[in-house]
Amino acid sequence: MDAPLHAESLDVPAELALVSIDMEKYSQIPEARMATVRCDLDNIVVTTLAKCQLPAPQNIPGGYKDNGDGAILLFPPSVLAQLVDPLLVQLNAALMRYEQQRLASSPVLRLRASVHVGPLSVPDHRGNAINDTTRLLNSQATRQALSAAKDSGAFLAAALSEIVYQRTVHAGRTPDLSSHHFLEAIARVSDKPGFEQPCRIHVPGLTGPAVRPYLNDAISPAAAYSSPERPSDASTAPVADSGGTFQFHGQVNDPTIANSIKTLRIDRRQR
Repeated sequence: MDAPLHAESLDVPAELALVSIDMEKYSQIPEARMATVRCDLDNIVVTTLAKCQLPAPQNIPGGYKDNGDGAILLFPPSVLAQLVDPLLVQLNAALMRYEQQRLASSPVLRLRASVHVGPLSVPDHRGNAINDTTRLLNSQATRQALSAAKDSGAFLAAALSEIVYQRTVHAGRTPDLSSHHFLEAIARVSDKPGFEQPCRIHVPGLTGPAVRPYLNDAISPAAAYSSPERPSDASTAPVADSGGTFQFHGQVNDPTIANSIKTLRIDRRQR
């Protein structure tokens, strides 16, 4: 039997790594200067990719998607770790050099960025991966992190999806960046009420705790410490046979205690 004319393919597209960038306040730049500023940004990105020995996105069909005030760049997933380290640090360094050399009449170049990986159909860019990348970029957490960048003299704030963080930083593939350089947060977008995903926020030159005061959607240290991938010491450390005892005379409601203690020792005198 012949297939329907418009049958949808059920094959999962190949994975691609995605980097999205967005220029702060691009729409406020006078129209006559927009092309020049955008050209400066493109030159910075191309030079930085070459310095990090990363392949040109144009090598992938549809690998460069211009968004006007930014772009989405596609890469083979094998270079995912390099898109975190060294790319983010080197991109911030290039923006700092630009700031030192720009004319007073030229606008400041600050960027939000996001890094994600997932199946994506090219060159038509069909798939959730590109949607999630854009929403990470536009999340309140990433926007608020840019305020931390401004106050610290940095020019970049980035959001990593959780899968990117796990495959790169957590896996030990970023030699100059560790978990201490990232802040665990929830990515939410004001006009996308159905979108809510965990992410990791990074501002070059700052630790995660230094960024925390700027974010409304940062995950609390206690919650992060007790998460399944980082179990608390109370749930994993062995209990000595001669240790002390806990006595509770009512219902335990404290979530820290209730979720952490796995073994309650019975007083020997009651045996």
